[in-house]
Amino acid sequence: MKERCLWHDTSPEPPLELAMLQGDHRTDVLVIGGGITGLSTALHLAEAGVSVTLIEAGDVPSGASGRNVGLVNAGLWIPPDDILAVLGEEIGERANTILGGAPAVVFSLIERHGIACQATRTGTLHLAHNGKGEQELARRAEQLQRRGAPVELLEAAACREHVGTRRIRRALLDHRAGTLNPAAYTRGLARAAQAAGASLYTHSAATAVARARDDWRITTAHGSIQAQRLVLATNAYTEDRWNEVRRHFFVGHFYQVASRPLSGTAADEILPGRQGAWDTRMVLSSIRRDAEGRLILGSLGKGESKPAAFLRCWANRIQRHYFPRLGSIEWEYSWTGRIGFTPDHTLRLFELAPGVLGVSGYNGRGITTGTVVGKGFAQYLMTNEDDALPLPIRTPRPIRARALRSSGYESGFTLYHTGQCLRVLS
Repeated sequence: MKERCLWHDTSPEPPLELAMLQGDHRTDVLVIGGGITGLSTALHLAEAGVSVTLIEAGDVPSGASGRNVGLVNAGLWIPPDDILAVLGEEIGERANTILGGAPAVVFSLIERHGIACQATRTGTLHLAHNGKGEQELARRAEQLQRRGAPVELLEAAACREHVGTRRIRRALLDHRAGTLNPAAYTRGLARAAQAAGASLYTHSAATAVARARDDWRITTAHGSIQAQRLVLATNAYTEDRWNEVRRHFFVGHFYQVASRPLSGTAADEILPGRQGAWDTRMVLSSIRRDAEGRLILGSLGKGESKPAAFLRCWANRIQRHYFPRLGSIEWEYSWTGRIGFTPDHTLRLFELAPGVLGVSGYNGRGITTGTVVGKGFAQYLMTNEDDALPLPIRTPRPIRARALRSSGYESGFTLYHTGQCLRVLS
């Protein structure tokens, strides 16, 4: 089992040959971070004729944008009514509406720019793993249908037909959603942004940011950029002490394990519509197939810190629980990505200083949320209007005890997975 990201190896979009920043430059807007949020910002600014430069510390992609499950999900992690309880009715419904339409924005960009990312638009499935989960899905379905969302509860035979297991008796199918290869989507956004006129540089980490009269001066190891406005699109991979985004999330992880390509009747029954899926467990499991027929399982936790034998044991346990007809299968890949968590499970949009925008806390919904936030940031930078963003731009209080929260989450995830491996938990 290779400790490599499957999506990078199987991306139909080839890597871009991007240079390192060298020398002194000037631009209207500098974007720091070459993931989905940063690239969406750069693309929409460049298409509007704004001078924009993007710098990335590694390759494109190197962070969560190329390492996630690849679910093109609508909405936030929590149900719509819970969003209103956290954000208030007006802002909450604004978030529900904009993020509910986010998959359509993603698929529109894919079509408009010809991004080869193995996209499917057949929905996603939320799976009830027990009776309590079934009640939770019914609650979500009612709230979404009340708002006109095209979702349906699948029961019994219809559920088995869509998922391919007798272990699940109820699933929530969201027709707005779909799947893609996230590394390919990110590379496609980079290609589109560059074609529109954005300047992109990789292996060019920002080492310092300082005021330069009315502008900002950003230095890297081999160059500098002077810009009127900054966008800090670093989210869960924010590490530099100068970057205040790091104070507005705490780090979590999500690991995945992928089999060799599968074929045959038993394999063909699993997610035949190629929907991506995740369950209602306390520590959820994600399930999907890729374009070559691999079974890909994932869960919350830091897989890269665990022995391969542990990951293999966990994957076998989940596979045999849901899909016993497959028999024994061989696992080919494992990889881990980071998640930016917030205590209330909602994102944060803020102006850290005059002309400096930041975002954090996608809570595992980075593909769609990052795309629409980038588009909204571009509009805000051009018009000073933030109505295209899911939330108004504010200056929230920093999150306390971030390291303790991260450690507590990871310990809980590991304990839960150990219980699954030991068959203490189903």
